[in-house]
Amino acid sequence: MHYICIYREAEKLAIAHKTSSTLEGLLSRDSERMVATRLYQAIYTLLVFCNMIISGRGVDFPYVTRLVNLTYLHYAVRQGAVCLDGSPPAYQFDKGFGDGVNNWLIFLEGGGWCDTTEDCLNRILLNGMGSSTNMFPKNFTGMTSNEQSLNPYFYNWNRVYVRYCDGASFTGNNFDPVHKLYYKGAKIFNVVVKDLLAKGMKNASNALLSGCSAGGLAAVLNCDKFRSLLSTNTRVKCASDAGYFPHLKDVLGGFSFAKYFDNIVTLHGSAKNLPKSCTLKMKPRSLCFHPQYSLPYVETPLFIINSAYDTYKIANILAPNLTNLPKSWETCRSNTTTCLTPDHVETLKEFRLGFLDALPKLANSSFRGMFITSCLIHCQYHLQQSWNGDDPRFRLHNEAISKALGEWYYDKSAVQRIDYENDLPRVCLTL
Repeated sequence: MHYICIYREAEKLAIAHKTSSTLEGLLSRDSERMVATRLYQAIYTLLVFCNMIISGRGVDFPYVTRLVNLTYLHYAVRQGAVCLDGSPPAYQFDKGFGDGVNNWLIFLEGGGWCDTTEDCLNRILLNGMGSSTNMFPKNFTGMTSNEQSLNPYFYNWNRVYVRYCDGASFTGNNFDPVHKLYYKGAKIFNVVVKDLLAKGMKNASNALLSGCSAGGLAAVLNCDKFRSLLSTNTRVKCASDAGYFPHLKDVLGGFSFAKYFDNIVTLHGSAKNLPKSCTLKMKPRSLCFHPQYSLPYVETPLFIINSAYDTYKIANILAPNLTNLPKSWETCRSNTTTCLTPDHVETLKEFRLGFLDALPKLANSSFRGMFITSCLIHCQYHLQQSWNGDDPRFRLHNEAISKALGEWYYDKSAVQRIDYENDLPRVCLTL
């Protein structure tokens, strides 16, 4: 059975490699980076699984190979709720059981953004990031696992993995008639939630909206909307994994990532779907795409899971892909484990302090929970080492993310964990 997991990951890797070869010479630099990132993730997942097997720890068959079929909302096309290429939105739905039948976890897939027409067209050609026509089912692991030992608080909830195909964190509402590009992320979010309400979520006792990376940002930006669509009798909260993208300077002193976000918001027409209390005050309105500015206006309880040394943020906010980027930072951004030379250390420390300063001021409130590590990692919901604390390096105060979020969700603890002991990046996951 273990070999099936390796085959699955190898199959995904082959598809990604074939895609990247087919697109050679056509992709923009951002799209090339996306292909490289997806290749890295596929190889990395494969090596993690193999390492666990070789080390004798093994991997439970349900954890590795549990695939849930895709549900396509074909009727949504008539409502204009479509992917970039006009194909229908999709999600994967694993039904709850036992005392979790009336509880719902909605998880929003991540996968970056597109900020230009060319980039969005390229995104359609990639593996399911702009179209549902070439999506393949993804494993339910970590936060979406149905195994109690692997996911103690949410294992028997109704777990929904909403696939990402709009390129603007489920916020867009625009259309490009020339290139036939549909920027309809906000409509996708609405139609998916309403579809789930009809399938039983309207009677939910508990509901949690979450997501990773671009999906984690979407969980922040759509948190209050999600709350408004559910019954007032439902306990509703949100959680963002690696979705806290701060407004910080890069190593050259500019705000290149903020310009990137501004391009996304403009292209997709996202401003009208950002928190209005924020957009009325912030100029440009695209600053509200940054959680540090939009989160103060979110009225629903929200939990932040992130690393102060998030690898994506180091490689894209601190050391972005600029033509005049110093060579030492080019090396660092391509392999963040090399970022500990004397040339990097002080800059990295300043970046960490800037990230921590951009977090909401919590005091003793349980309204905002958080779990902020110093690990070199991006997204922690899907690996058992990080999600359920199988590897102690991912714990804070000897507490795993899964327990921290679960205790916070059920109002058992005002969990606000920040790793103040390590002011340098930590390599927490090794192969």
